[in-house]
Amino acid sequence: MRSLRFLLCLLCAAPLGALASAALPKVRLFTTGGTIQSKGAHREKIAEYNDGRVTPKELIDDLPELKDFAQVDFEEIANVGSPGITTEHLLKLAKGLNAWLALPESGGAVVTHGTGTLEETAYFLQLTIKSDKPVVVVGAMRPWTGISRDGPLNLINAVRTAAAPEAVGKGVMVLLNDTIHSARFVTKNNTYRVETFVSREVGPLGYADSDRIAFYRSPLTRHTTRSEFDVSKLETLPAVDIVYGYQEASAAPLEALVAAGVKGIILADSAPSFGRATSLALSKGVVLVQSDRKGSGRVLNSERVAGRGLITADNLNAQKARVLLRLALTKTTDAKEIQRIFNEY
Repeated sequence: MRSLRFLLCLLCAAPLGALASAALPKVRLFTTGGTIQSKGAHREKIAEYNDGRVTPKELIDDLPELKDFAQVDFEEIANVGSPGITTEHLLKLAKGLNAWLALPESGGAVVTHGTGTLEETAYFLQLTIKSDKPVVVVGAMRPWTGISRDGPLNLINAVRTAAAPEAVGKGVMVLLNDTIHSARFVTKNNTYRVETFVSREVGPLGYADSDRIAFYRSPLTRHTTRSEFDVSKLETLPAVDIVYGYQEASAAPLEALVAAGVKGIILADSAPSFGRATSLALSKGVVLVQSDRKGSGRVLNSERVAGRGLITADNLNAQKARVLLRLALTKTTDAKEIQRIFNEY
C-alpha cells in the first residue's frame, strides 16, 4: 500500500510535459547524408550546393516540433551524397536498424538519404530488416539552407509515419512530398522537382496529411520479417553490375565485366550484339537478369528468355534488380531458384 501511495505521489509530482513525452514512441534517426543534410552558400542556392554538411543534432534541434510526435534520438551512419553510399554503408545501416528495432522500447526508425540512389537503399532495407516496426527513408530535393527547403517537413512527416501504429507491417517506406511509398515500387522520376518520387503502375501506400497518417493499401511482395535474407554476419556482397541496351550497343562492357570476375549482370534491355557475350558470361557461371530500360512494366518470363538461360526481373528496374540479385547470390547460383526469388520479392 505504501509503495502504491509513493508511486501516485511521484506521478502527481511529475511535470505533465514529462509524462506526455514518456508516453510517445521512441523513434531513432539513422543519418547517411544527402541533400536533406546539405548546405548552400546562400538561401537562393538550391542547386550545386556543396558548402557544408548538417549534423544529425542540427537536424533534430532545428525541429522542436518533433517532440510532439515521438522521442527522437540519432545514430550517424555516414554523411555523404547518395552516389557515395557503399556496400559497407548498407550493411552497417541494416545491422544498426535491426539492433535498434529488436529492442522492446523501440517504436520505429527514420533514415535520411540522398535522393539519387535512395530507392536502392530503401529496397535493400526492405529485403534485410527483420522487424515489422516502421522504417521510413526520407530525403529532400532542396538543401537544408534553401529558401524553399522541403527537408524539414519531409522529416517531420517521416517521424510521424514511423510513430504511427497504422504503419506497422507495411515494410520499408519512402516519404517525400507528403506521399508514402513502398520501397519495393518507388522510383525517382524527375531530376529536380519536389514531386519526383512515384510508384509507377501501383501508386503510393498513403499520405502524411496534417490531420493523420492515411494509408490505403499494403505491399503484397515478400519483405522484412518474411524475407529469407540475413546480412547479420556478412561483411561484403557479391559484385553485380548493370549493362544498358540501345541501338548498336557494344558488347564490350559485358565482355569486360565477365573478364573482371563479376558474379552477376543486370541487362537493362538488350541488343543484338549481346548474344555471344551473354553465352560467354553464362558459360563462366555469371548470373544474368533481364530487366528493361522503360521504367515500368514486367519483363515476362517467356520460353525464349528462359531458353537463353536468363532470369527475368518482373517489374523491378535495373538498379533494384541489382540489389535483389546481390542478396540472392549470397544464397544460391541456381537459375531456377533465383527466378523464384525474383517472382516473390
